[in-house]
Amino acid sequence: MSVFVHPTAEVEPGAVVGDGSRIWRHAHVMAGARIGARCSLGQGCFVAGGVVLGSGCKVQNHVSLYAGIELGDDVFVGPNAVFTNVTRPRSAFPKTPSQYERTLVGRGATIGANATIVCNRRIGEGAFVAAGAVVTRDVPAYALVQGTPARVAGWVCACGHTLVRGPDAPAEARCGLCGRRYVREGDGLAAVT
Repeated sequence: MSVFVHPTAEVEPGAVVGDGSRIWRHAHVMAGARIGARCSLGQGCFVAGGVVLGSGCKVQNHVSLYAGIELGDDVFVGPNAVFTNVTRPRSAFPKTPSQYERTLVGRGATIGANATIVCNRRIGEGAFVAAGAVVTRDVPAYALVQGTPARVAGWVCACGHTLVRGPDAPAEARCGLCGRRYVREGDGLAAVT
């Protein structure tokens, strides 16, 4: 395998890009960024130094990932999704890299098109952020959140199929599509292996 970089894309020296990854038109990956194997960065994406993408991530067109953002393996980010890394930005009082806030997106999570993720949040494993949602607080594992601000509307399987509707995490759930089982763990769900 190898890495594909479109001729109009820029991958700065010092960026690490894993085997089998594809970087499409007009994307820019800065020095210090780490991109795992088999990732795809769509047209017009920006990845700042210090950003970490696990393996198998798909970042659709026109998404900017700023320092402090970390995506686990197999995360999907829809087109035009927005991530921030400073809670209260001011042009006249710029922050230093040590002041950038972290946002962690768990393995297998989905961020829908045009969603906004306010910084210093954790999005749990397998969570599903609906298109256009504005995430202002942590999202539990396997929760489906939607709205402005985003609120738990249900629960989803790793395969994306709806498990249960409603904000309360069930004590136990089974996917009607693939058969995976889940139990309540904290404020979210955990897969039963």
